[in-house]
Amino acid sequence: MTFRFTTAGESHGRGLVGVLEGIPAGLPLSAERVNAELKRRMGGYGRGARMKIEADQIEWLSGVRAGETLGSPIAMLVWNRDWEHWQDVMAPEADAAGGGSERRRQVTRPRPGHADLAGSLKYDRQDARDILERASARETVARVACGAVCKVLLEQFGVEIGSHVVELGGVVAKCPVPIPQPLNPASDASLVRCLDAEAEKEMIARIDAAKATGDTLGGVVEVIALGLPVGLGSHVSWDAKLDGRLAQALMSIPAVKGVELGLGFEAARRKGSEVHDEILPGLARATNRAGGTEGGMTTGEPLVARVAMKPISTLMSPLRTVDLKTGGPAQAQSERSDVTAVPAMGVIAEAMLALVLAQALLEKFGGDALSETRRNFEGYLAQVRARTPKGAAS
Repeated sequence: MTFRFTTAGESHGRGLVGVLEGIPAGLPLSAERVNAELKRRMGGYGRGARMKIEADQIEWLSGVRAGETLGSPIAMLVWNRDWEHWQDVMAPEADAAGGGSERRRQVTRPRPGHADLAGSLKYDRQDARDILERASARETVARVACGAVCKVLLEQFGVEIGSHVVELGGVVAKCPVPIPQPLNPASDASLVRCLDAEAEKEMIARIDAAKATGDTLGGVVEVIALGLPVGLGSHVSWDAKLDGRLAQALMSIPAVKGVELGLGFEAARRKGSEVHDEILPGLARATNRAGGTEGGMTTGEPLVARVAMKPISTLMSPLRTVDLKTGGPAQAQSERSDVTAVPAMGVIAEAMLALVLAQALLEKFGGDALSETRRNFEGYLAQVRARTPKGAAS
């Protein structure tokens, strides 16, 4: 069965839809579990007024019955509460008054750093709202819903995914060693999802300062997957390599500009003896500098990725731009926005990681029913254990 997902919907449209195909039948699943992930996405110090309006919860449209997946496509709908204030702006039907009238809240002054200008030129639109409504990070609600289902699937095979903020507004956190397990209860307890209490205080202070000046802040999140078996992904083709697929998925998150696995760019600055992970008896690794992948495949070590998010493009103190109607200089449009969404981005990164890993797991083990997938998984683990040298440390 093919694994794929897609989303539909605009930021201020009627709602958002996520469609996930390829999940085996028999997976226990509840709306409460998905809604819990949506609630996590809405949190974090520095979020804007939109989070006070919305209360994201899914409605099942298909694929689930009596608390279990059916093996058919899963469709989920999240209504936009703010739609009531935008119905005339976002109405799909042509205006009754004809082409001579203009809709409210047109965007003709594109924001630097956003999709406004490039999208307007590419799609030949006069109103950049036709672009920004879909380019908005509001779309990630549907991604998180699909990712939540994948998290439930991965948990059936002992895989845990979590994240925490390691940098925000130039403040670098000290990461505890070892990282708490489970990770998310510890990071979610922080207003900025940071495990360093002192860094958290400074991050909050910088968010407050940025808000006072109409500015925005970016940062870096570390996302971790524990319990992965060796061998997900493949070395045989460029598009089968798991690290490449992870990078593409994480880079697709709005405002993300960089992704590192393991040491990442730091590996380019070190000698080989300081980069590669030695193999020990029992086939474990002495270190995990590679971040859990080698040759496009999982190594069985924790998968560790760092995801860098730029400051949000909408500024309350706008940057210079050009008015597309007049061609003259102007100040960029100001849409309602957050000061920072770095803590929320971590939740979205977890969802994207879960989607890629679920796809890789199902590619490897197959199965139309969860019971079949589990049998295949357990058989593979037995095969791997049989390859471990006899008498080696466990």
